[in-house]
Amino acid sequence: MPMPMTAAAIRPVSIKIDDDTKARVKRLAVARQRTAHWLMHEAITQYVEREEKREAFRQDTLKAWQEYRTTGLHVSADEADAWLAQLEQGKDIEPPECHV
Repeated sequence: MPMPMTAAAIRPVSIKIDDDTKARVKRLAVARQRTAHWLMHEAITQYVEREEKREAFRQDTLKAWQEYRTTGLHVSADEADAWLAQLEQGKDIEPPECHV
């Protein structure tokens, strides 16, 4: 969850972009009736949030893989497919049990 910004937390940062990208940002800012600064801030914020979620997913995947390698517990693709098919039909059933 993003932290609220306060005046004390905001620090200026400069980035280098080519003239074409700068012009594109300005055109888009005008079209959106926003400042170029707002547009760049929004783009960076969205990028960081997306990449944080991607990294959390990656870490969860690595953790699950390590747990499988340690325990051998798993559900087969056929078992998972059968369970998902039941859910698609509106049946509220428990997931299949993991096994070796």
